[in-house]
Order: sequence, then structure tokens, then C-alpha cells
Amino acid sequence: MSTRPAMLAMPRPLAALFAEVRARTVALTAPLSDADASVQSMEDASPAKWHLAHTTWFFETFVLRDHVAGYRLHDERFPFLFNSYYEAEGRRHARGRRGMVTRPTLDEVLAYRAAVDAAMEAAFDDLSADAQALVRLGCHHEEQHQELLVTDILHLFGENPLEPALFAPAPKVPVAMPGAMGWIESAERIVEIGHEGRRFGFDCEGPRHRALLPAHAIADRTVTNGEWQAFIADGGYRDPRLWLADGWAWVQREGVDAPMYWEERGGTWTRFGLDGRRPVDPAAPVTHVSLYEADAFATWAGARLPTEFEWEAAAAAHDPCGGNQLDTAGAVEPRPAAGGPAFFGDVWEWTGSAYRPYPGFRTVEGAVGEYNGKFMSGQFVLRGGSCATPRGHVRASYRNFFYPHQRWQFTGVRLAKDI
Repeated sequence: MSTRPAMLAMPRPLAALFAEVRARTVALTAPLSDADASVQSMEDASPAKWHLAHTTWFFETFVLRDHVAGYRLHDERFPFLFNSYYEAEGRRHARGRRGMVTRPTLDEVLAYRAAVDAAMEAAFDDLSADAQALVRLGCHHEEQHQELLVTDILHLFGENPLEPALFAPAPKVPVAMPGAMGWIESAERIVEIGHEGRRFGFDCEGPRHRALLPAHAIADRTVTNGEWQAFIADGGYRDPRLWLADGWAWVQREGVDAPMYWEERGGTWTRFGLDGRRPVDPAAPVTHVSLYEADAFATWAGARLPTEFEWEAAAAAHDPCGGNQLDTAGAVEPRPAAGGPAFFGDVWEWTGSAYRPYPGFRTVEGAVGEYNGKFMSGQFVLRGGSCATPRGHVRASYRNFFYPHQRWQFTGVRLAKDI
């Protein structure tokens, strides 16, 4: 996920933001044992211990090492272990083998975090404007890793035959099934797209530019589990006419017949979550589906996926801090809609747009400038944030991106159609 800003501002006091973000990461991992925090369940996921250390390495490397005179690394071996993709920072441990790093222990990684936090707090008053910008960037970077922490732990526990719960289930409040899907219509028009530059934004959200939208309609809510069950019952996973060629090959190769973490037990669909295995809530937004599945469902429903520009234009009038997003550590999951169009929270919404640079996009010099641009190939854009996205992290211009087969994130579907 992206790690460089388009323009920086200071909407929250920096020291308070830093303390809040760092504390939330530790809280998310508090229930884990050393073994839980060390295992890597697949190459796309990273051990919790690695997330804890990598986000710490970011601050140690780009702020303390580069901007605080006399700072000495906590452990000179750690940069090799906890660098992620930064070629400019030299050699690093292979991504697919992060689960082999059983040492340092979880306690040692937490001690590393504490030492870097103390050094950061001592340095705050003397940091230059450039260093402060990197601190803010590091906080947003760590918020991205908090969501990855949640989804990586969910995947890890889902691979355990015991299907353990990480957190106690949240109280269930009965909610009526959503009504028929409504449509928000838009005439053909030219809109301004991209980050406005007033607060924090990642570089891939800009430059701001104009885009032509055709006449279209976008759904006023996301697709529900109940609607997805109807897709399954109608043979949606068995009809090649609904699928992109790559998607149909993926379904056949992987034996996919339902969203990730779903199982049919005794005639009832269940799902695995951070609170263990429970019945699927038909009123809640469907999640853990790939771009291939989203596109097939849209075809089955006589619709299509929105473009990222259609999505942003529709979402711009809505509060990005609203909806079901991550506030505290717990068993997050998408919830049934509480009324009104909800463009933020619950699930990341697949768009039909390839993740490519906007007109005029340029990378900058240095290690923190090499992250976004080099991933602009073969991935699709998702919008809106999820139940695992820290509240306040996203905005209408925010571009998340994943490969079309990936679905371990809280990914869902909003439909669109031509007029």
C-alpha cells in the first residue's frame, strides 16, 4: 500500500497523532502469542511481528537516522529484516520468508518499538519541517499496516483447523434487510478528480485533473450477503458466460465457489471472522471477494462495476469519517446499512479501473518516492475504506489497489450501469 504524500498539512497535532497511531497498533496485536505473531500464512500476508517492526523501522530510518544528529540504530541487523520494498535502502529479507524470522521475539520487537517511540518523543521539539512531514507520512503508512495486520491475522487464524477467535464477538443488533437497491443518476459531465492538496494525501491521488463522466447511475449501497447467496444459488460460480477469461480460469484452478471464509454447513452458509465462525448475516455487505467475482456478479445482475472516477464523483459529497470504520481493537466486520448512501467504511469497493498514474504524475527522488509508481501495473483500484480502516485515514480521492485475484482484504461490490 502507498507510502508517499502529494501534499502535507497538520490537521491534528503531530505528537498526539503519533502516540495514537503507535498505541493502536500494539492494541491490535495484544491478544497474540509469540507464535501467533511469527507465522506467515501466505506470501501476500506478513507476520504481525513483522508489521510491528517494519512500521518502527520506517520512523527509525527516515526520521531518526536521517534527521536526528547522533542517533544510533537500535540494532544494526534490523534494517535487513524489516525493510519492505525500498531498493534505495539496500538488501532485505525475502518477502515470502518473513515467517522464518522467529527471532527477534515478539517481546524484543515490542522493546524495539518502545525504544524508537522514546527517541521520537525526545526529538519532536527539534524536528525540521521536512522531518515532521516524514513523521506524518509514517503515521499514515502505519495506519495502512494496521488494516493489513487485521486482515493478515484473520487469514492466519482462518488457516488454523481450530478456527480460533481473536476477539469476543460484538453484540448483534437486529437490523431489517435492506430494501431494493436504488440508483443515483448522473448526466454526462466533466468533473475534477484527485486530491485537492489541502490536507494529507498520497502521491497516487494526484495530480488533480478533469475527467469526462458518461451518463450513468451508481448504486446507493453495496451488494449484500443475501444477494450474493442468490448469485450462488443461481449457479453464478458455474456459468463461464459471466466471467472474464482470467477469472474463469482462476475459479476452475482454485475451486472457488463462494466468497473467502464462507462454508456451507448443514444447509446454512457460515463465515469465519475475527470472532470465529458464525452464520452469514444476509443483510450485511458481502466481503472477501475478488475483482473477478465482483465483475461476474455485476454481469449476472445486468450491471457493471463503477469506474473510479464515477465512484469519486458520487462519494465527494459524503463524510469520509462516517460509516463503519476501525476505532478500537476488536472483531471488526461489515455491518448492515443503517440508512442512506454509505460510501465510506464496511468494505473496500472494487472499481473497473486499472491502477495507473494520473496525467502528470511524477515520482520524486529518494527512497520514500519509489513506492507507488512502480506498482502501477496489473492491479485494480478500490475505493472507500473498510471496517478495518482506521477512521480518518481515507478520503474521496483515496486509491487502494490490489491484484484481481486477491480477496483476503475486506473487499466488496457497488454496482453501476450506463444510462
